[in-house]
Amino acid sequence: MKRLLAATCALLLVLTGCGSARGQRTGIVVTTNILGDITRSIVGDAAPVTVLMKPNADPHSFAISAQEAARLETAALVVYNGLGLEEGVLRHVQAAEQADAPTLSVGDQIAPIRYTTEEAAGQPDPHFWTDPKRVRKAVEVISERVIEHVDGIDADAVRANTARYLGEIDQLDSWTGERFATIPAERRKLVTNHHVFGYLAQRFGFQVIGAVIPGGTTLASPSSSDLASLAEAVRTTGVGAIFADSSQPDRLARVLAEQAGVHVKVIPLYSESLTAAGGGAATYLEMTRANTEAIVRGLAHD
Repeated sequence: MKRLLAATCALLLVLTGCGSARGQRTGIVVTTNILGDITRSIVGDAAPVTVLMKPNADPHSFAISAQEAARLETAALVVYNGLGLEEGVLRHVQAAEQADAPTLSVGDQIAPIRYTTEEAAGQPDPHFWTDPKRVRKAVEVISERVIEHVDGIDADAVRANTARYLGEIDQLDSWTGERFATIPAERRKLVTNHHVFGYLAQRFGFQVIGAVIPGGTTLASPSSSDLASLAEAVRTTGVGAIFADSSQPDRLARVLAEQAGVHVKVIPLYSESLTAAGGGAATYLEMTRANTEAIVRGLAHD
């Protein structure tokens, strides 16, 4: 009887293909390349990590293939921002959740701040990576979920990678604070292409004067009145630099500089995407160092 039951169960598994859902799930899939780099630093060689967003892409609008969408549904863990950042792939993440794929909304775990601008007031700001302390929390959460959900993973190796990477994040945070301390308090004012640096401003004592593109997404467009209001703020506050995303045209930032009627530098930053290797911001650590130096260069001196 026992043999008959075992044979029947085995036959049913073959016919239905339903086996253990968790046993069929392999690898980790990450939506954005910044989170992808962080996850790879944690996981190392312990498990395959697939990153959907290509270098220099816009996280608000990038798309994925049907094969990549299917890969989400069979992953051992899906890591995503979770605060409305990946507007082009969110429906695929939701489909993965409906297929019972374990998912991690990292942004929900790091005490997100909310926009205060009229266009996006009350909505959570997804750009938490500009604050290394929040990234530290993200590293801890991702590490825990990887160990929990990825069967057969070398947990000791993941913990060792996590400890090493947390040390690098702590060093980055200290160094960033020291570099920003060279900017006089009255000059810590930011005007950017769109609202990306709210967490940085909160963490390091900057004032966000405004953004050329309203709201928290690059999919919005500024009106002539938006530009005029921001130009007046630039004139009033004496901002010496406007920071534009390095992967997007800075035409609007230059138009604003011209409308302000004062000499304003337009300085590129790596705000929402990593670059390819050799592009200046191939990792989260490299991106943060490059942005810190650019902001110091733009604001510390006339």
